[in-house]
Amino acid sequence: MKYSDRIKSHIIKSWKKLSFAYKFLVIFLILLSITTAGLYSIAYWYQQRHKNEPMNLGVTFIADYANYLGVDPHKTFLALRDDLGFKRFRLVSFWDNIEKTPGNYDFSELDWEFQQVNAVHGNVSLAIGLRQPRWPECHMPDWASKEPTAKWYPQLINYMTAVINRYKNNPALISYQLENEYYLSVFANCPDSTKQRLINEFSLVKRLDSKTPVIISLSNNYLGIPLNQPRPDQYGVSVYKRVWDKTITRNYFEYPFPSWWYASRAGLTEIFTSKTSMLHELQAEPWPPNGVIGSSQDELSKSMNAKLLSARLKYGEESGFRDIDLWGGEWWYQQLVLHNNPSLWNVVKQSVNKVNINNQKL
Repeated sequence: MKYSDRIKSHIIKSWKKLSFAYKFLVIFLILLSITTAGLYSIAYWYQQRHKNEPMNLGVTFIADYANYLGVDPHKTFLALRDDLGFKRFRLVSFWDNIEKTPGNYDFSELDWEFQQVNAVHGNVSLAIGLRQPRWPECHMPDWASKEPTAKWYPQLINYMTAVINRYKNNPALISYQLENEYYLSVFANCPDSTKQRLINEFSLVKRLDSKTPVIISLSNNYLGIPLNQPRPDQYGVSVYKRVWDKTITRNYFEYPFPSWWYASRAGLTEIFTSKTSMLHELQAEPWPPNGVIGSSQDELSKSMNAKLLSARLKYGEESGFRDIDLWGGEWWYQQLVLHNNPSLWNVVKQSVNKVNINNQKL
């Protein structure tokens, strides 16, 4: 018997002697290794494919949240623009703010925000629809919330039509973000959250404004590939790394996903749909057990401080996404002016400057 045959025979005999549980473990580890290597390869492909594209680093701004934190919304916005140097803003069009009574629209705040972005030749990604960023996410007027779907939904369509027609030719507008995290019911339970409603609204946006890209955020930030309709121009992903887990551990929980995990998802999405992905919410503010206002500075620092923020910004950059909107600008400003804490502000300023320098080298 040849030496190679003896080795083969020995391996087969040894394998047969192993218990079922041990065999299962070995096979599982082999498959896990193959899968991890495959996903990492896809992540590397996605990162290399887009590495020479400029990075568009933006920030979400919500006037209501600035008010909630006790800071002037307009001063906050201008500081984000002029001091930190942001030219890309993710803005909102809350239905309950703009149409407080049926058919009467007040666009004064959103008009002002667009004007400030246009003043520096910046860009706006505009959230539209019923569900938009920030609690309670379902921003429905009181007068509409008391009505059945058959009555409030046509009103929502009228409202969305008014928003799109008002801003579709604005030079700052570069994209719409339709129905924020539409299927993520754990944080909000909007009425009539059916796939058909999302399809109908996507068709509405494209019919009213065919030239502006539409972003739809994924309902699951960690697993899966979006294969169903509607098929937007770009997919959005949110990344929260350190949060208070109120369900199982009742403690702070750090999600273990490495940055390349999101690149692998983006790569698979691009392979199967030919669409790119963007990071529409990168956590840059704390997630404490009792909310930002109800927590001490020490408690807030457990889930976000200057060191964690710096690491988070690096994590976002390493993910391979070229469009990244930070989440927490109003809080950095509150920390700066009300708590005499410029550390977060300075970290973001350094990051914005770094991105600008790197983009100039491309």
